[in-house]
Amino acid sequence: MSGQRSRGGSSDHQRRIRTRNCSRTARAHLSFSVNHLERLLREGHYAQRLSSSAPVFLAAIIQYMTATILELAGNEAQKRGCRRITPELLDMAIHNNALLSGFFRSTTISQVAPGWQ
Repeated sequence: MSGQRSRGGSSDHQRRIRTRNCSRTARAHLSFSVNHLERLLREGHYAQRLSSSAPVFLAAIIQYMTATILELAGNEAQKRGCRRITPELLDMAIHNNALLSGFFRSTTISQVAPGWQ
């Protein structure tokens, strides 16, 4: 039986070939760049050593929080009959959510966006 592969499963070699030319961002199905966040973590000197999975987790968390905030702001826009998400709606969405409100307690969201007319 040695030397024979089991049927139905892909070998390690085939799996490596499929993921070799694929970025970490694409492999994790994320929108935020894993490489960019890794560079920011390294340049920020937040720790002496950095796990290879740390920027992947950070990108996933940032993507999840962004999606949540935009969903809440979109709901606020629909309630008001607006078609655009404004900084005011973002602020309102964060303020009305207990968890996000505590997380963004010391954050100021500008009410005047640059280039807004």
